[in-house]
Amino acid sequence: MKKIISLVLVLALGLTAKVANADFVFGEPTNLGPTVNSGVGDYDPELSTDGLSLFFGSFRPGGVGETDLWVTTRETKDDPWGSPVNLGPTVNSPYEDTDPTLSTDGLTLHFNSTRPGGYGGRDLWVTTRPTINDPWAAPVNLGPAVNGSFNEGDTSIPADGLSLYISDWGNPRAGGHGNYEIWVMTRKKLDDDWGSAVNPGSPLNTSYQDWSPNISPDGLLLLFTSNRPGGSGGNDTWLTRRATKDDPWGSPLNLGPTVNSANEDCDASLSADGSTLFFSRGLVNDYYSYDLWQVTIKPVVDLNGDGIVDAADMCIIVDHWGTDNSLCDIGPTPFGDGTVDVQDLIVLAEHLFEEFPPAE
Repeated sequence: MKKIISLVLVLALGLTAKVANADFVFGEPTNLGPTVNSGVGDYDPELSTDGLSLFFGSFRPGGVGETDLWVTTRETKDDPWGSPVNLGPTVNSPYEDTDPTLSTDGLTLHFNSTRPGGYGGRDLWVTTRPTINDPWAAPVNLGPAVNGSFNEGDTSIPADGLSLYISDWGNPRAGGHGNYEIWVMTRKKLDDDWGSAVNPGSPLNTSYQDWSPNISPDGLLLLFTSNRPGGSGGNDTWLTRRATKDDPWGSPLNLGPTVNSANEDCDASLSADGSTLFFSRGLVNDYYSYDLWQVTIKPVVDLNGDGIVDAADMCIIVDHWGTDNSLCDIGPTPFGDGTVDVQDLIVLAEHLFEEFPPAE
């Protein structure tokens, strides 16, 4: 691999190339099918880091309350998903329990619930387990620093566990932009309490509905749901990036008509390797119509669109070395990591001399 990269670097330094404008492409979205979907409302998918467990909320019968948390598993990533299993009465209640968020190690599960013992209409709760083979413990409310007289919904936490992204709606916190807002709380150490909620502001939040955050493990990419102008339907999935955790979020990008339909497309959950996006799709304002879907993601490695991956494409990476240029930022996942560096060289080298249909 090192020899290939060195060879292509030498060739690239002597070339120039025309830059195209796409850095990743989607496959055809597919419904997860009748084994996973019930036909009465299945939504908010959350994939485990190993890709072998998929948690979600559902209205299906056989649960404890109106909506419950369920999980479907598979032996390998190539196997089909098995029949969903209810997380049981220790985690679920007779009330609404939805929006699961799993930690990177699979030992902590955040979710929201309308059960008694909270501080508002809908609160955020957390349950833990010693190992992935142990049962979940009784959930604990995240407390008044996080929960208030608002409706707290979806959560997302990067791998370091030091920031908590949430969405509020119905009775939003002071200082927001609209009725649906994304907020973030931070802490210095894992055993510290969460600090005060901070609104990231524009361009992440708008006067429209902005909710269901899903942050990448490195904290540099954020998927979220919004009905802002520029989309394909009611609510769409959008993406925003930043170069470092200290930088503001960039202008959001709509994932386009392949992923976003004329209906609702929301609750995105990205696999750890960035190769698959899971999401909910259903009719506008009708959670009972929602199903779980997935779509594959591949990087565009033919950077200049001439039909072949070669030294000319490497030249584009070299010309943008050290920047956050999204065209060249194709590794280690299709969405990149915010910097054009050796990770992108490795991905390109894996496809060296492959032919692609020329760009139109």
